[in-house]
Amino acid sequence: MTFARVIIFSLFTLLAFTGFANLVPQVQGDPPVEEKIDAGSLDMAGMVSFGERLFSGKGTCTLCHNNLGRAPDLLEMDLAKAFPERLTDARYAGIAKGKTGAKAVENYIIESLKDPSKYVVAGFGKKGSSDSISPMPKVDAAPIELTNIEMNAVTAFLQDRAGLTPTVSLPSAEEASAASKSEDDEDEAEPVKTGVAAIEKYGCATCHDLEGSEGDLGPKLNGIGNKMSDAKLVEAIVKPNAEIAEGYEADTMPDDFGEQMRVSELNLIVEYLKKLPE
Repeated sequence: MTFARVIIFSLFTLLAFTGFANLVPQVQGDPPVEEKIDAGSLDMAGMVSFGERLFSGKGTCTLCHNNLGRAPDLLEMDLAKAFPERLTDARYAGIAKGKTGAKAVENYIIESLKDPSKYVVAGFGKKGSSDSISPMPKVDAAPIELTNIEMNAVTAFLQDRAGLTPTVSLPSAEEASAASKSEDDEDEAEPVKTGVAAIEKYGCATCHDLEGSEGDLGPKLNGIGNKMSDAKLVEAIVKPNAEIAEGYEADTMPDDFGEQMRVSELNLIVEYLKKLPE
């Protein structure tokens, strides 16, 4: 009888652990696969198409430029009307001020990508800044790090949406070679080794207030380790829509981190979050 009880208990334990394992989100351990672009073969139509993919992908533009009101909805608004209005706005003092035409729009967009606070559209500034500081990160810096070719592609895409003939330069042979080498270097990059490096790599501080970033698009995470288990923290990262924090909208956080992150990097982020003080 004792032997039978041991067997039954062992089977029950095995089934319980199997069930629990199936509830925990499965995270891919391989490095992300980067889209390969032969920049040297891009014509302008290819640049526009490339820019569209970057806008929704690597550039993470749709994270804020959507219908949730965090930033102007560039995919829905009338850009043909909006761009001239911004260039003549009394608050705008950038390099394209008072100028007209597609080239002026190109300069304005590139300027906005590299220095978003140069001109903040009324109502979309960081809280308490009187629209003088943009919550948007500089896209040519970490964590987004768009190259010049990629920023030109995004610009061509937005010019095209505004009904303008794109004026950006097509990649030269030297630029294409450098871009290809950079992509190869990224493919060979080792996984990050610290939690801080991991949150920088995946842009966590863009939306969450981490390492003094003052991000406010996502909830504050101080003391989160006392409120959520390791399994719940993993789920919150790889399946962010499974449970939405009060006061925040669904589909705000990217839902593909499970495909992008190495398991070691996910573990580093979880350990980092667990150590955040109240």
